[in-house]
Amino acid sequence: MKPIQKIAIIPGDGIGQEVVPAALRVLDHLEAKHGLSIERETFDLGAERYLRDGTTMPAELMERFREEFGAIFLGALGDPRVPSNVHAKDILLGSRFQLDLFINLRPIKLLDSRYCPLKDKGPEDIDIMVFRENTEGLYTGIGGQFKRDTPDEVAIEAEMNTRKGVERIIRAAFAYADSAGKSSVCMSDKANAMRHGHDLWQRTFKEVAAEYPHIRAWHLYVDVLCMELVRVPERFEVIVTNNLFGDIVTDLGAQLQGGIGLAASGNIHPGRVSLFEPVHGSAPDIAGQGIANPLATVLSLGMMLEHLGYPELHGQLKDAVSHCLTHGHVTRELGGSMTTDAVTDAVIAFLS
Repeated sequence: MKPIQKIAIIPGDGIGQEVVPAALRVLDHLEAKHGLSIERETFDLGAERYLRDGTTMPAELMERFREEFGAIFLGALGDPRVPSNVHAKDILLGSRFQLDLFINLRPIKLLDSRYCPLKDKGPEDIDIMVFRENTEGLYTGIGGQFKRDTPDEVAIEAEMNTRKGVERIIRAAFAYADSAGKSSVCMSDKANAMRHGHDLWQRTFKEVAAEYPHIRAWHLYVDVLCMELVRVPERFEVIVTNNLFGDIVTDLGAQLQGGIGLAASGNIHPGRVSLFEPVHGSAPDIAGQGIANPLATVLSLGMMLEHLGYPELHGQLKDAVSHCLTHGHVTRELGGSMTTDAVTDAVIAFLS
């Protein structure tokens, strides 16, 4: 049975207000072509709302998301008029924590070798799925400051790792590798320097890996992982790591696949409402000019449709983006000259 066929839309700030409507035009086309019926509701959340009345993320809205929706489709967040970015934290991190979206899923997939900064690497060399733990680690805000703004100031940021949190993200990575026919899972930590929390990762990884003897389980410290991703990305099929390291590694990976404008992501709890977003920021310097790259948002739409039970449509959208890259139907940061609307038109034309 397919999950709830209702999506919450939060365009957000800056170019989010442009790329989300672009992706929804693609969804309109898919619905008409395939006879889908996906209910949508748009929510006025973001910097404009915060500046208007101080609202970030109403508590009652989380319950609605949890009970009524299959997915949340989020645009970019961030506005220079809100230096603290408190609204972005409450909307994005609030959703991750309160909806228990423990999988941050980031595909690193090169679609056209011309966009890769590495020499002699093609699509067959860069095809990686990263499972980043999304609800623990250093992003929980545990810590404090003592004697702030004095020469004796002390600031402490505590990393939280639980057996439950570590085990379920590692299990998710192995389950994906098993179902997708992948032969290996690499776990990355810094256990040689962070002995307590990352020893938990080491032990749990070995225990879960023993249940998948047909999948090669291997380990790299995160600094070595970053070096190897640049040197030999073809070594990797599935990577699982913690919240902070996953954040860094996947941005490195985004550059390998052609840039942040091609990076899609899902914040997922299998079987529950989950959140999908392009990885790029709100880019206030180009907002309103009609030149934002919509392709990461289109790929995020594909991930959302797969979560809603339409994996074949995810495949079609990946093919459409690949076609745009191959034929130069791209915006200027990828070397093209097309507008947001023109690239969106090219995606729709391929799908027709």
